[in-house]
Amino acid sequence: MRYAICNETFGDWEHQWVCAAVAEAGYTGLEIAPFTLAPRITEVSAQCRQELRRQAEQAGLTILGLHWLLAKTEGFMLTSPDATVRAQTAVYLGELARAARDLGGNILVLGSPMQRKIPPGATRAQAEDFAVDTLTQLLPYLEETQVFLCLEPLAPSETDFIQTAAEAKAILDRLQHPYAKLHLDVKAMSSESLPVPEIIRQYHGILKHFHANDKNLRGPGFGEVDFVPIFQALRQVGYNGWVSVEVFDYTPDPITIATQSIRYMRECEAQVG
Repeated sequence: MRYAICNETFGDWEHQWVCAAVAEAGYTGLEIAPFTLAPRITEVSAQCRQELRRQAEQAGLTILGLHWLLAKTEGFMLTSPDATVRAQTAVYLGELARAARDLGGNILVLGSPMQRKIPPGATRAQAEDFAVDTLTQLLPYLEETQVFLCLEPLAPSETDFIQTAAEAKAILDRLQHPYAKLHLDVKAMSSESLPVPEIIRQYHGILKHFHANDKNLRGPGFGEVDFVPIFQALRQVGYNGWVSVEVFDYTPDPITIATQSIRYMRECEAQVG
């Protein structure tokens, strides 16, 4: 397994110290939330991107890509009924793809539950049409940058749109594009009717990226979720992407989260053999 962790875990730490701590804990990848860099990714200069990448690589890390793409922004909506808003959203996602490339990565994880809701008065089918239109406009940027857009199903407690892997696949089937793939998150999958390992097996053909966490919003090993069958499923389907730790409960502290999460995952991987 290739292990990474999301940088917002470390709060307002400076990037170079995040990189040092992540590498010390044993990770080889770092996933970045754009809002930790600037209010909008377009405010992060080419020189700054180069320096962020240099600091990561100096620590022995790869910045694999970005997540929380639209969080803490205004004016963007994947499912907007307004064609102008959809176009603006596609352009901004394209800028995020360029930033991911500049930082050395090739992954965009599209979660951002507040920016993908079913609009008032619209049906789920209409929301899907809006989302497909936005993402279709994004595709040329993905081709230009060779960055993968990974749709992330989220629990009903987080959003009313793309709540299951099946719903994400329906959109991906309409896009039919090599740079549009599936992202799976253990916390989110825990809300589905199928067991997590079964979801992995059923959708592995379109799976590009994976988040490791517990349904209690903490890191792997900090709750009841057993990662041994999860890693067995990932191994069985030949998954060779990143396993990236993403938490939402930042207690007790970043170092404990990072070190104990990777230790637990390595123990589980060892049991898989």
